[in-house]
Amino acid sequence: MPGPGEAATVDRPVVDGDRAVTAAKPGRSRLSGRLAEARTSAAGARLPALTVELAALAALLLAAVGDSRLWALAPAVVAVGLLARTWRAGPVVAGSSVVARVLLLACAYLLGAVRGLDPTLAVGVAVASLAVLIEPLVAAMYEAVYPVAANLPGLGSQPERSPNPGRVALVNGAAVLVALVCAFTDLSGGIALAVAAVALGFTGFTALQGLRAFRARRGQERKLLAALTAYEPAFVVHWNAPAGTAYQLAMWLPYLERLGRKFFVLVRNQTNFDEVVALTKVPVVMRMGLNQLDDVIAPSLRAAFYVNTATVNNHVIRYTNLKHIQLNHGDSDKVPSHNPVFRIYDKNFVAGQAAIDRFAANGVSMPAEMFTIVGRPQVENVEIATGPIASIANPRVLYAPTWAGFYADSNYSSLLAGYDIVKALVARGCSVVFRPHPYSKRSVELTRECERIRTLLADDRRTNGRPHVFGAEAEVAMTVADCFNASDAMVSDVSSVVADYLYSEKPFVMVAVSTPAAQFAEAFPLARAAYVIDAHGGRVQGLDAALDDLLGSDPLAATRRDLKKYYLGDIPADRYAQRFLDEAGRYL
Repeated sequence: MPGPGEAATVDRPVVDGDRAVTAAKPGRSRLSGRLAEARTSAAGARLPALTVELAALAALLLAAVGDSRLWALAPAVVAVGLLARTWRAGPVVAGSSVVARVLLLACAYLLGAVRGLDPTLAVGVAVASLAVLIEPLVAAMYEAVYPVAANLPGLGSQPERSPNPGRVALVNGAAVLVALVCAFTDLSGGIALAVAAVALGFTGFTALQGLRAFRARRGQERKLLAALTAYEPAFVVHWNAPAGTAYQLAMWLPYLERLGRKFFVLVRNQTNFDEVVALTKVPVVMRMGLNQLDDVIAPSLRAAFYVNTATVNNHVIRYTNLKHIQLNHGDSDKVPSHNPVFRIYDKNFVAGQAAIDRFAANGVSMPAEMFTIVGRPQVENVEIATGPIASIANPRVLYAPTWAGFYADSNYSSLLAGYDIVKALVARGCSVVFRPHPYSKRSVELTRECERIRTLLADDRRTNGRPHVFGAEAEVAMTVADCFNASDAMVSDVSSVVADYLYSEKPFVMVAVSTPAAQFAEAFPLARAAYVIDAHGGRVQGLDAALDDLLGSDPLAATRRDLKKYYLGDIPADRYAQRFLDEAGRYL
């Protein structure tokens, strides 16, 4: 089912059809490198930060040369306001806006000197400045505190990062603000000193907590290889992908667990680590840098499995003592499904002969022994159609559009025509299950179209009582198989969803977006089993004819049954998932 998202720090994405796969950059082991990454992520656009610094500098200069405190008031207020607005826009990160805050503290000191310096204000400014200047060290320390492993016997619990170092910036920011207020007013400098002392104390406490967590992380790393060796895993699953793309791994975990052999999941960033820990009780290990991977290659390992084509997969493929097996996470006729990058794996487990022929048809030469047909075990619980759709009075239709892709040549999404399609289905008395690709949220335009469709379905459900399914019910509560089983037919795009739906033998429509309908089946052979709506060029054509066939005589029923074997393997239904288990077990 539609699905992917963005990992912590990523390179240019490898677009994998419905599956957007990005490669995380290797983590830096030194604190200075970690701090550089923290500052980059915290600063966002450089222009706003530079504006805050210039406003703070202006306040400092006017405080130094002006004959009235009021001259420095306006730029100081602007600097503080811009700083607060920047922090409101996203998480507050310790170590950000250090220059601006030090300049504002210098401004407070000069203003105090102009009117007859209050010694307590001067000390308060000095203490607050020290707290602010320590922040980058605190930030570096916490950036170097990250989980090593979870659920791994003999390693203990993962290091804690509490308290949140972002609070340090907030507390120190309050100290800066109080110092400025005392400098511009007649408030006692003792107030500024008291607040600054609290800020410095909290900063120091947070630094000590970070140091303790950092040492705990280093301790776990020293024990990692020994713990994995004692655990004796037979294989590793390497996964790196954008945030929100955990479905790639989730679809395979139940079948990997059914192999009955010990294994662990290796991830390359904390976002993926947190996602996988929420999915499974098997050990999860995080290693960011290429130079950290030797610590996870336990002597008992025999194979490595991959569920996408992330660039950093090659960091593990370099271990030639392992058998490297690509599982992928769906099969479709999209361009990424015949990417030459599949050559780097020892074995490519594919759903059916169609996947093998796709490479040859597109000029990608690969030896036959690199492929093994294992079907799509994830469809083993998909229900087969029990009768013709024409016999169903009020059919339920699944609309599962894909997203727009990273680039124009991979845009297969029908969402811009989706409202018209769903409206036509509703007009025919159908109820609709609406499950858009999660990456649709990345586009303002596609998000708007999703909301239009949800509103249409909500209004019709309220008015006519049709049992439409949409929103969290369809996108969170229901699994892929649930959506398939809850429908009698489907409308989708060029997507791996279509090949999986083929297992049900139920009728489906494909929407031609990137290619005119006349050339659609040639470009995407699975469309031979589909009724086609032409949305190429932004105009929807053939909608009524396609829906007539979909919901009526269904002349392509026999074609679907034939292509089912071609795309999903000629495997007995009662042992469908067992084919994968048998083939994978051969390498363990």
